[in-house]
This record gives sequence, C-alpha cells and structure tokens, in this order.
Amino acid sequence: MRVSSAAITSIIFVFLPALATGVAKIPQEGPPTARSGVTKAADPAVLFRSGEEALNQNRLDEAAGDFRQVLQIDPKAGPAYANLGVVYMRRKQWARALETLNKARELMPNVPGVRLNIGLAYYRQNEFLKATPPFESVVREQPEAVQPRYLLGLCYFFEERWTEAASTLEPLWPQESDKVPYLYVLSNAAHRAGETEWDDRASAQLLKVGSDSAEYHLFVGKYHLNRKEYDMAVGELEAAARTNPTLAFVHFNLGVAYLRKQDYTRAREEFLTDLAVQPGLALDYDQLGDVYWQMQDDANAEKSYREALRRDPRLVSSYLGLAKIYQRQQKYDAALAETGKALKLDPDRTEAHYIRGQALLRLGRKEEAKKEMAAAASQKKEAAVPSPELMQDTQ
Repeated sequence: MRVSSAAITSIIFVFLPALATGVAKIPQEGPPTARSGVTKAADPAVLFRSGEEALNQNRLDEAAGDFRQVLQIDPKAGPAYANLGVVYMRRKQWARALETLNKARELMPNVPGVRLNIGLAYYRQNEFLKATPPFESVVREQPEAVQPRYLLGLCYFFEERWTEAASTLEPLWPQESDKVPYLYVLSNAAHRAGETEWDDRASAQLLKVGSDSAEYHLFVGKYHLNRKEYDMAVGELEAAARTNPTLAFVHFNLGVAYLRKQDYTRAREEFLTDLAVQPGLALDYDQLGDVYWQMQDDANAEKSYREALRRDPRLVSSYLGLAKIYQRQQKYDAALAETGKALKLDPDRTEAHYIRGQALLRLGRKEEAKKEMAAAASQKKEAAVPSPELMQDTQ
C-alpha cells in the first residue's frame, strides 16, 4: 500500500512576529485507511500517521523511524520525505534536511510547502542567496501568504536589495504594522531605497507602537546605527540596556556603535558583555577581531577572527579581517588566500577586491592587481551593519 501524495492540497504556515522560523509541515489529507488486522510495521498509512503524531509532539527519533519505514516500503512517498526533512530541520541537521527535502520536491514539485522548507533550511544557515529562489517561487504562487513574503523580504534586506525588500514587505502592513522588527526592517529598506513616504510612515508607526520597551529601544537604536547617527544610537541602546540588561544583542549593537565612534575600549567591553549574555555568538568574536585590529593587537585579532570562523565559516568579514592582519604583517600570500575565501562567499565585496589588489601589487603581479582594483572601484559595495537580532529564533 502506497502513501499517496496526490491528495496533498494544503500547507500549514507558521508565522512568528519577530522572525518567521516556523516549519511548513506537509500533511497528508485522508491517508489510506489501514486494513483490519494489519500491524503498524506492515502498513505505510499507519506508519505515516504515527510519524505525524510523533512529529507534532516533537518526538523526533520516533517520527524519523516511522517515516524511514514508510520510505522502505514506498520509496516514492513524497510526504514521508517532506516530513522527514522537517525532523532534520528541527535537529538543525541542515545538509540532511536539504537532501531529503529536495527528494520531496522532485516527487511533489507543485507543493509550495516543500519549497518553503528548502528556503527555510538555507535561511537558518544565513544562506540568503540560496534561500531567495525557493521563497520567490512560493510568493508567486501564494502572494497573500504572510510567512514566505516576510522571509523573502528579509532575504532581500540581508542581500542589501533595498527596493525589492521594501516592495516585498509593504503589502504586509495590515498584518504586521504593530510589530517592532517588521517596522524596523521596512523603514530601513525604504530609507535605503529612497522611498520617503514608506520610510516616514514606518518610522512614525515605530514610534507609536514601541512604547518604552527594551525591544523598542533596541530597534530604534539600530535604526539610528544604520543611518550612522551614532550618538543617537548609543542613547537608545543604553536605554534598552537599562530596561533589560540581558536582552540579546543590545550590548552587541552598543559595541558596534562604539566601534564606529572609535571608542575601542568601550566597544570591547560591550562585545564581551554580549558574550556573557549569549555565549558563543560568532559575530561578537568577529567584531572583537575588528576592535583588536584597530588597537593593533594582531595576536588577539587573529584569535578572535579564527574563533568567529570556527563558529560560522560563512563570515566574510572575518576572512577579510585575517587578510588585513596578514597584509599588515607583509604576509601577502596568506592575505590572498583569505580574500579568496571571502570572494567565494561574496564575489561583489568591494573591500575584498581592494585588499586582494593591494596584496597582488606588493607581490609584483601588477596586471592582476589592476583588475582587482578596477573591480573594487566598479562595485563599491560596503558591508552593512550586521543584524543578528533579526535572525534570533523566537520559538
């Protein structure tokens, strides 16, 4: 007996206001009824229902076992692949999740929930460029669905595609305009896109709904930080810290503000304080590397960047930090190696091309250096202020 995917017509979307992190579980509508006297082990429909029940109750080992047994009986059971992918997502086993979800997509190409989960699996790894196409496909098919549109807007935001971020998020105003993170993202995207009307509207609404909460001061501080209004940012972020000194990312953003103000001692203190609040945040180590580099403490800078990359191998800024250290130490081949890693992740990063061009010039490779400097001059892409507070898991 096969577990048919033909009857799957609806998808469950879960939306969380601070960040859409819910997984779209693929239900089976009206699974085949088990025959009288047939055991669970022999009947894929019974196994599938058992797996769903276990998944709903977060009994992941049991759910995974049931779905695998279904697939042993019926290797083309798309719903079993889809829900097994959900199990791996909850375990944060992203590679296995993507492998399984892609099999589900092959078997059920017209089920948007599968593509949504593929996008989520990339998104939760900060792979925004890879997450974007699946989200786009879902939004095209379900333009009124809140979660995929919000996630797509955030992907555009993190990719610094400001116009697309604003235009994607604006239709969510009726549902989301009472939520501080949404208003923060929309106002900043609209500001960068030159959409003054939406910038003013979202900014005014942010002031209206925020009251005096720590979260409100955090996002208003981040709003000023993005606009390089560092004194105003510090004021708001310190207000957030007074209201709730253990709120995640308050001290991180204070560290960024002080780093931009060139107050390196205060910046270091804030990043260390944030690590005490949320140990192991890769971006804290990354920013500490910048602080130590500015203080010309290359040993601690290198140590911090290495620790950041150990925790998140996709941090382009840490590779560039290492490249700057090696360039200062006249280790030009090592600097080239690090810029190569950075450009593999972000081919348009201006700073990477510039550092690489300088290293090549020092090595006497003038033609290659000329090309890199030309690329740096033509792209002019600067790194945005990191926004880890938008990635926090609110589940």
